[in-house]
Amino acid sequence: MTEPGQYSIPKGGVMISPKESSILLNREPRFEDTFCSLQAIPRLPKGMLKETKDAIAYAKKFNDEVIRPLALDIDRQTYADPEYLPWDLVKKVNEWGFYTMFIPRLFGGQGINMPASSYVVEELASACVGIANVVGVHYLGVIGVMGSWNSALTNKIFRDVAEGQRTGNPCLISLAITEPGAGTDVEEVELIDKGRVSCYAQKVKGGYIVNGSKVFISMGHVSTWCCLIAYTDLKKPSDNTITFAVKTGTKGFSFGKHEDKMGQRCCPASELIFEDCFISDENVLSNSKEIPPSKTRNVREIVEQYIQYAVGVTRPAVGAFGTGVARGAYETALKFASETEVDGKLLINHEWAQMMLADMYKNVVIGRLSYVEANYSNGLPGGIYDILQMKPVYYYSKYVPKVFLDLFVSPFLKLKIMNRIFFKLYVDGQSVEEQRRCSGWSSLAKVVGTDMGMKNCQMALELMGQAGLRHENGAEKILRDAKLLQIYEGTNQLNRINLFANLIGRSIPQARAFEE
Repeated sequence: MTEPGQYSIPKGGVMISPKESSILLNREPRFEDTFCSLQAIPRLPKGMLKETKDAIAYAKKFNDEVIRPLALDIDRQTYADPEYLPWDLVKKVNEWGFYTMFIPRLFGGQGINMPASSYVVEELASACVGIANVVGVHYLGVIGVMGSWNSALTNKIFRDVAEGQRTGNPCLISLAITEPGAGTDVEEVELIDKGRVSCYAQKVKGGYIVNGSKVFISMGHVSTWCCLIAYTDLKKPSDNTITFAVKTGTKGFSFGKHEDKMGQRCCPASELIFEDCFISDENVLSNSKEIPPSKTRNVREIVEQYIQYAVGVTRPAVGAFGTGVARGAYETALKFASETEVDGKLLINHEWAQMMLADMYKNVVIGRLSYVEANYSNGLPGGIYDILQMKPVYYYSKYVPKVFLDLFVSPFLKLKIMNRIFFKLYVDGQSVEEQRRCSGWSSLAKVVGTDMGMKNCQMALELMGQAGLRHENGAEKILRDAKLLQIYEGTNQLNRINLFANLIGRSIPQARAFEE
């Protein structure tokens, strides 16, 4: 008979107390960090499954009707016209509703669950990751705005996006963080002070004067709003970070060149220039100098938390891009092997080709499992999806009539107290260990997915031989597109160190990260 507070293992097993079980499960590798999906799945609303399946089916239809017929032609067009900007493509994406798809209904969007965005961008990237980025990088801006917990400004900007869909005039959001002298440095708070940041915000009456530039800003030229990261003290940026919402056309804000890239050419990487650009106090999303007191973190740690909340979503999405690329390369190689004869028989019937295709299929699955597990980590307590995926919140936001949300809920979002409530929920509501879990998994998903994408592209070209080098066959374009995935959202080298710091080095007292 089992004593109270004990578990028994049948047929002569030993007794183990809850305390001992807890100690064992907290030993590395920790249960909570290793089996995110096992813990998260029982908590999910059942409606998320059908919603996600419908979103994937919609993405497949978009691939068939829009991406596949256009991808190679657009790639050629970017070489013929170096100043090409994808306005027609953006309008088509807007018509299909992708720019509001994952914005909560509370803010005027369609309210499809955010984790579904990863499955959607994998699907789109399997046809063309450049076009997938034309869709997906908008949500980098969305997360940058949302993560400020400024409900009034978030509501205003997101409703502009919804209005842009209604009127047929696309309204996109870009995120501007990378600078000429600071790229990887600004992705981690431990490195910001080592970088050469130069985007300076000086306080003046009624707002700020911003001077500086941003580079490699995806979709900058075609975005209506820019979520701009700047600094009020360039000598100590980690403690003096400020985030603005800047609308295209603001005096002092202009565009420079867009990069002549190797791949993902249909998605412009823009230079943003700020010359004595006045930004009013009303357009400040967040300011580290005005952060309310927190019981758990100092200002620098809250800035780090803001960054990690954002990249905790966007890095798994880039992992999904990489998985889509891996899948596209695999499907291209599979089609070629099914149609091409070598030594009198189809290539697909050669065992060496079968082994290569099996490895490529394996790589796709590994990439997918990684970003899915990262999504589940964000759905656990302390994750950015946690509150939105609570069953009462999910079903309320899903089925309450939109007119009710617009008339009776939206006005409350303009109250300053709402900023305080969101701040308490997300800043004080996340423990350091929960932050580490989400951050570590996001880096793992990014590294695995993008490395698998590159690996499969190389294997596809090896299998296809000289045919893989021909533009019309698609494989060489996939390889050109894939390389960039290992660079943005933090280089894979940085993400490996971040993975080490959050899920490995934490249990080794003498281990240090980000100190070289």
